Amino acid sequence: MKKIFLILLGLIFISNAFAQNESSFGHGEWFRFEMSYSGFLKAGEATLSVKKDRYRNKPVYHVVGKGWTTGAIKWFFKVEDRYESYFDRENIMPYKFIRNIDEGGHTKNIEIDFDQVNNKAYVNNIKHNSKKVFDTKPNIQDMISTFYYLRDNLDISNLYKGKEVHVDMFFDEENYGFKLKYLGIETIETRFGRVNALKFRPYVMAGRVFKEEESLTLWVSNDKNKVPLRIQANLAVGSLRADLDAFKGLKHPFQIIVKK
Repeated sequence: MKKIFLILLGLIFISNAFAQNESSFGHGEWFRFEMSYSGFLKAGEATLSVKKDRYRNKPVYHVVGKGWTTGAIKWFFKVEDRYESYFDRENIMPYKFIRNIDEGGHTKNIEIDFDQVNNKAYVNNIKHNSKKVFDTKPNIQDMISTFYYLRDNLDISNLYKGKEVHVDMFFDEENYGFKLKYLGIETIETRFGRVNALKFRPYVMAGRVFKEEESLTLWVSNDKNKVPLRIQANLAVGSLRADLDAFKGLKHPFQIIVKK
């Protein structure tokens, strides 16, 4: 459960695949998610916030993602994670990424500066006082910027069931190929009402945590916002999931189906 909680937290910060010509987000957007086991045992919370800023005299969005365990789970596995990304307001290319985490005593404090012209990532491991340089692929994304990049750069009108979406991402000290499969449209019940959603399957690495690559499912609102509504991990016994619990600052109206 511990590792799956961390994967759910990570997917909240990166998972979307749903764009349009008009930007789906802007300054002041904020999400809060509640994580639970089998839909009833509260496991943790996470937030995402967007604000305008400047980085090295360039106009950027500064996004902060936070995650932490709550309730009984925090007594035997305490998590306090903070992720930050500074990315260009126009093309959503990241310039800086920060990962400062404490997961049950396992800590990391990493800052990454991206050179998008020369395709380099400069990794500063503050905890271990080490600096390294890595080659990256063109238009590389970080864990946070991927979320926003896909919201604005993938044409939903060309999606069909079974289509796979790929994004090149750099995380910690590694180039990573993030992949989603589109599963179609589904109406789901949320705390806000019934919402028409796009359904995706984020691929994960099969092994000790997941038996199969296709153990996760993601739902996002089928509107101009592309709000992440739910992420679910199916387990041998029960499931873990993250549900949108609160939001503010959406750029477009949130489409809720009203019962007649």
